[in-house]
This record gives sequence, C-alpha cells and structure tokens, in this order.
Amino acid sequence: MNTKHIKDIVIVGGGTSGWMTAAMLSRLFKSQINITLVESAEIGTIGVGEATIPPLQIFNDVLGINEADFIKHTQATYKLGIEFTHWGAQHESYMHAFGNMGKDIGFTQFHHYWMKSKPSSPSQLWDFSLNFQAAKNNKFCVMDNVIGSPLAGITHAYHFDAHLYAKMLRRYSETRGVRRIEGLITSSQLADDGGIESITLKNNLCINADFFIDCSGFSALLIDKQLKVGYENWQHWLPCDAAYAVPCEPVAPITPYTRSTAHDAGWQWRIPLQNRTGNGLVYCSKYMSDEDAKQLLLDNLDGSPLAEPKKISFKTGRRKKQWYKNCVAIGLSSGFLEPLESTSLHLVQSAIIRLSKLFPHRGIHQQSVDEFNRQSQLEFEQVRDFIILHYHLNQKNGQDDLWQQCRDMSIPDSLQHKIDLFKATGTVFRHQDELFTEAAWIQVMLGQGIYPGDHHPLANTISDTDLQQFLSNVSKIINRTVDKMPEHAQFIQGLHSRPKAEK
Repeated sequence: MNTKHIKDIVIVGGGTSGWMTAAMLSRLFKSQINITLVESAEIGTIGVGEATIPPLQIFNDVLGINEADFIKHTQATYKLGIEFTHWGAQHESYMHAFGNMGKDIGFTQFHHYWMKSKPSSPSQLWDFSLNFQAAKNNKFCVMDNVIGSPLAGITHAYHFDAHLYAKMLRRYSETRGVRRIEGLITSSQLADDGGIESITLKNNLCINADFFIDCSGFSALLIDKQLKVGYENWQHWLPCDAAYAVPCEPVAPITPYTRSTAHDAGWQWRIPLQNRTGNGLVYCSKYMSDEDAKQLLLDNLDGSPLAEPKKISFKTGRRKKQWYKNCVAIGLSSGFLEPLESTSLHLVQSAIIRLSKLFPHRGIHQQSVDEFNRQSQLEFEQVRDFIILHYHLNQKNGQDDLWQQCRDMSIPDSLQHKIDLFKATGTVFRHQDELFTEAAWIQVMLGQGIYPGDHHPLANTISDTDLQQFLSNVSKIINRTVDKMPEHAQFIQGLHSRPKAEK
C-alpha cells in the first residue's frame, strides 16, 4: 500500500477521454483534489468517436448537462440503433435496435413467444421493436413509456462531434477549477516505488503529482512508454488493423441510426450529424491495400467529402494492467476495440466511473487496484466477444479472405457458450453488469442467421389464438405510436428554438 495522501492529479492528454475524465472528477470531488490537464495542440486527436450507446445519457446527467444544450453545442443527432448491412448474407440487413423487444410475460422473454408463433406468423422480431420502427421511419421523440400501454418507450443514444464535446467539457471543467497546461510531454520520471513521480514538458516545465491518468491515446506515454505494463493482442480474433475516416456533406433525411456496411475486407461506418456525416472504413491490411481502402471509402460516400481521408492504424487488444502503481489508463491508452458497436466512449465513461468508485484517498490500496483491473478486463472481454460475434457469424461466399478467416477461426470459450446455448434453447443470459442486453445478443444472432432449435416451455402456456392476438396488439400499439411521432429532423429543430436551459 502507498500511504501518500492523494491530492494532486495530473491528466496526460486532452481530447474526449481527457476532458470527460476532468469533468467528472471535478464534479464529484470538487475541492478535495487539484486537477491539472496537460495537452498539446501539436498532437491531433483520433476524432472518430462520434457514435455512442445509451449510457452516455447518465454521464451527462451526473454532470448536470442539459440534453438540449448538448444536442445544440455538439451538432448532435439522436441514435436508436445500428443497422448492419451485408454482415449476414449479402444484400441482407438487420438492426441492433436499442431498448426492449415487445413485452415480456412473467419470467419469459418476449422473443420466446414470437418464436413459438413461427411459422404460422409472417412477422419479424423487429416488428415488435419501437426503436426499430421509429428508426426506419426517421421518427423520434423522447418517451419513457408508451402512454396507455405497458410497453417501454424509446431508448436513445447520440451521434455527435467528439471535438465539440471535448470543448464543451473543457469549459465545464475549467469553471470547476481544472487547470489546463499547453505543452508537449517529452519525458516522465519514476519515483522510488516504481510509480510516476513527474512529467517534463518541451519547455522544461516539470510537473509533480500524487496520481496520474494517462489519456494520451495510442501513444500511451505513461502506462506503456514508462511503466511497460504489457499488451494483450487480440488480432487473431479481430484481424482488422487500420481505418480511414472522412466527413462528408450531410444528406436528407438525417437518419436516427448508425449504419455499418460490410465490404470485401472490412466494414464502413456512417454517422449522421446535423452539419455533416461521419464516415470511415475499417479494414484488414492483409487483404486490402491502403489505396484500395481509401478509394472504396470515397466511392461509397453519400455526399461530397469535406476533407482528405485520415488513416488510423491500430492493434486490437488491451493493456494487461490498466491501473498500475499511481497511474490509470483511460481511453485509447488502455486498449482498443474497433467501433463496430460504438463502445469507445462508453469504455472511457465506465473507466472514469470505476475510478471514481475506487478513488484513492489516503493512499493507494492494492485491493482497489486489483478490483479496478479485474472489472476492466472483464468489460473489455465482454465487448470483445460481442464484436467477434458479428465477424464469426458472417455468411459471405468469399474464399481465402477476411470473412472466411473469421468464420473458420476458433473463438473464445465464453462466446462459444453463448452461441451454443442460444442455438439449442433460444436463451441468452446477461452476466452481472455486462454491457450488452439479452435483446442485443438476440438481434445479432437472429440477424446473422442463427435460429434457435427450441423456445422456452413457458411460452406454451398461452394458446395459439391468444398468442396471435397478443402479438397483433403489441405491433398495433407500436405502429400507432410511431405514426404520432415527429420527424427526427423536426424534433431536433424544435430543440434549437427552445430557450437556453439554466445551469
């Protein structure tokens, strides 16, 4: 145990992860700690984290950030799910829609009743998703519950400009006492116990602190360059190792969902903002050259490009220890999982909350360090498995390519168990605080061709006639609700006309 009182905190690196960290720590701990954030204008940010999943709402709520202000200041749009095109069979698509599917009855999940209705019913599971129906009709409104029914309302996330979000959080943090220092870090110094003692900037300024948070991105200046904690490489499961990113002009309508389109050696993302559309192509350099990848991306844009495509190289995996001594890695310095399910910023968010819950006060306890690392590893592995699922279940016809490799590869035992259980029984279990819901796993597995061999026997307690009436009622309620919702763009425009919310 390090018994030194933790008072002075240095965050190395700005961008979204650095300023999210500064904002939350300054909000929660207020005058208990002194926070300094060091960043350099000479170092650019990755800037592809423009799509999120629903928990970011909680993060903003804790900070006290009004949603309408967030939407206006970050050029944001709403996100109801992710559409996957060509991931199963070619020319087919499905959606991982957020929120519930239908309505569970007692202990039995809705999809078991839907499966029992097949083949007599021509319905698709997504007929019973309010999020899906709203997304495909370009509709949106904030809705906790469907009025006059037992159905849950809309579950939403956002598409937004990560650079503008970082600027917003910088203003937030600085008004709460966070000190920003502009400077390029040239070296770091170790203390006698092997932790970080100080960092030195290009102008020779030396900054000491009790605790350091490494938000320096892929550079991993402290956790890797200095502390050398090691890296667990997952490229044998996720072979893609590069991406090109480029914004283009927006096109109407502004769809309230992200689109992921599988290509020959990777996949393309499309993220619609108010003022532009974010695009990128993730690919495996073993099967596609940089020039071919760049051209493929440009050939598949909705509008004219607004910049030159920017290349990003990466190695999928995680740091073996994300907290070591007096240093915690948050963001890309802690590891990388491709943004197929928009988890990049969520991993930042969860690391910040985890650190806050285990924050060292009168010294660093090894028990806290070990628990932080245990939870971080489990979360990374669970997200990893969900991403591998998409690749492994592809039904493409190519031979000796990325998709063939991913179909044939051995997968983690934890993922194989989930697939086998669903194939046999139609059942998915969510483990403890696992990020992805049962509905998320079910949609991907059904969407990519796994149809269970059985349904839960409790679904047999309802007669076929009553079951068809139940399904029909759920579908009608959803369709009527979507019909009454405003257009997505119309709802956003309404936010701009509202007066600025009070702090």
